[in-house]
Amino acid sequence: MRHLSTLCLALLMPGLASAQTFPVKPIRIVAAATAGGGVDTSARIVAQGLQERLGQPGVVENRPGGGGAPASDFVAKAPPDGHILVATSIGHSVLPSSHKNLPYNPERDLTPVTIMVNSPNILVSHPSLPAKTIPDLIDIARKRPGEINYASSGNASPSHLATENLKLLAGVDMTHVPYKGTAPGLGDVLAGRVSMMFTSILSARHLVDAGRLRVLATAGTKRAMSWPELPTIGESVPGYAVDVWYALLAPSATPRPVMERLNQAVASTLHSPDVAKKLASIGLEPVAESLAASDAYIKAEIKKWARVVAAAKITAN
Repeated sequence: MRHLSTLCLALLMPGLASAQTFPVKPIRIVAAATAGGGVDTSARIVAQGLQERLGQPGVVENRPGGGGAPASDFVAKAPPDGHILVATSIGHSVLPSSHKNLPYNPERDLTPVTIMVNSPNILVSHPSLPAKTIPDLIDIARKRPGEINYASSGNASPSHLATENLKLLAGVDMTHVPYKGTAPGLGDVLAGRVSMMFTSILSARHLVDAGRLRVLATAGTKRAMSWPELPTIGESVPGYAVDVWYALLAPSATPRPVMERLNQAVASTLHSPDVAKKLASIGLEPVAESLAASDAYIKAEIKKWARVVAAAKITAN
């Protein structure tokens, strides 16, 4: 029995030692997006928080493109010691079903430190579309199948997937018009060339307030903290929930004690009053739940988007 206890302790010691000494060098966060967007902004806030709480510099490196796959592939193959992480988006949960030739396995090779933040998205339309609510929109779409055009920021993007999920759950048909980014798509909704689009509150609130766009609902699981009077789509379409989240992931073999330390440091950062206030000013809401909750959530998201991708026949490569 004594030998068994000694063996168990010996097996635990590497993880315990790594947690006690971690970090021993700068923590590098590879952001799977360009500078200035939600992924990058969240990563930089977290990097600063890690530096303050763990005593080593936090460094952000941008590796955009490929729906986040190149950045995630790089980190998946990095040493699993907690010093190299990837900041990515909801696209991480779409890649397994939309990309058939990934050089890594998102579920097997990466594990979440935590979901960092949520970026509440809203469905906005040109005033010429005679719908003021989600039930109105569904009624029109059923009477005019395929006639309502919707913009997205690109094939397999969050705005594309959010609308395809609505089509699937509401049983309606609308026509996808992809753009190379949010700005050109939103511009064509403003001009009335397409009828509607999912976008962030930060991108469109001022346009709604000015009467240039109409807002129908928010896409998330719950009402947005910054717009609580706005109903969710799920209040009219049971089961609908699209949270546009940004997550921090590590190589899957990273020791559990190191993961726990990172998780606690990120949670402490994002839930601090000053950071929460800063996030609110740019339309983001802190999440930062436990390792187990984050892992379960991403696994559920991968399953959900696989169904949507299959139904919509979405392929990105």
